Amino acid sequence: MTYLRGLLCGVASIFVALLGPGLLHAFTEIGQQKATGLGAIAGGALEGLLSPQFWILAILFFCLFFAASRLTSKVLRVVLFWAPTLVLSTLGFVFIAFFAYLWMHFRNG
Repeated sequence: MTYLRGLLCGVASIFVALLGPGLLHAFTEIGQQKATGLGAIAGGALEGLLSPQFWILAILFFCLFFAASRLTSKVLRVVLFWAPTLVLSTLGFVFIAFFAYLWMHFRNG
C-alpha cells in the first residue's frame, strides 16, 4: 500500500506541476507566437517539463501529498490525500488522452 501511495503522489504531483503553471504559460504563448493550437500547447508542455520551476513544484507537491498520506486521522487523509491525488491523476490522464485523440484524429489535416 505504501508503494501505491508513493506512486499516486508522484503522478499527481507531476500532473499538478505540469497542468498548473505550464498550461497557463502555454496559453499565453499562443497569443504571443505564430504557433497555434496543439503545436503551441505541446511546445509549452515540453518547455514546462524542462524548467526548474516545474521540478521544484513537483517535488513540493510530492512532499505535501506524501505527508498527507501518512496522517493518522482517516478523515484528513481522505480529504488531503485521496481526493486530490485521485482527481488530479484522473484529470491529467484525461487531458493526455484528449490531446492524443486530437493528434490522431487531425494529424492528416
